Amino acid sequence: MGLRHEVRLVLVAAQFLTRLPVRIPLQEGRFDPAWLHACARHFPLVGAVVGGWGALVLCGAAALWPPLVAVLLSMAATVWLTGGFHEDGVADTCDGLGGAVTRERALAIMKDSRLGSYGALGLLLTLALKAAALAALLAAAGPLRTAVALVLAHGLSRAATVVMLRLLPYGGDLEHAKAKPLAQQISGGGLAVALGWGLLLAGAAVALGWPPARVLAVVLAMAAVVAVCARWLRRRLGGYTGDALGATQQWTELAGYLALAATVPGLA
Repeated sequence: MGLRHEVRLVLVAAQFLTRLPVRIPLQEGRFDPAWLHACARHFPLVGAVVGGWGALVLCGAAALWPPLVAVLLSMAATVWLTGGFHEDGVADTCDGLGGAVTRERALAIMKDSRLGSYGALGLLLTLALKAAALAALLAAAGPLRTAVALVLAHGLSRAATVVMLRLLPYGGDLEHAKAKPLAQQISGGGLAVALGWGLLLAGAAVALGWPPARVLAVVLAMAAVVAVCARWLRRRLGGYTGDALGATQQWTELAGYLALAATVPGLA
């Protein structure tokens, strides 16, 4: 246990959320499924790594191309790194919950690999809004501050999914859950670690040039989205699903960019 175990959990989180070729040190030659549940507390750290990769691509691309092109290349880089893991959740959640259907029918639709009209529209609008907000941010605030915003939003949006794991019970079909260990309410200690990572990222953003009020606006915007999503999911499904967590991550990330872009014209 101790530090070695926490490092193992970080690697499990990285393997679960990204394509990173990590090797997990096993315990007595075995993988413990409980690690997948426990690793959720380090989701914000892995999110910051994903955001950091997007930030590197953004800064390099911004030196060669206009803001929108640089942003789209950065978004493509993060989608590649995560395998579109969260974006798929947006499409499935919109397909399942976009229409007035029963809980059972919604869950069946969300399991269907085919993309419907609600899913296509929901994903397209999410990505388009994200690109527009980031392009405005890049043009007004410059590549370095936008790079910091990417790391902050990716990290805090993963913390938002951990909050959802605490707020709601699992609302899907547990028998057919893709990741059964995640279909459990996270402990208070696990949530505290995740929020601790989020606090560190917020502090780093302030230290790297973002005014505290702007960072607070990001946190409040994300909290509002979490509250709305939690209420919606509780009413429609009785809790969260893996797809709903992915959608929550994408929509809280978007909320962070929108919060910053709305106040950028006032930057010095």
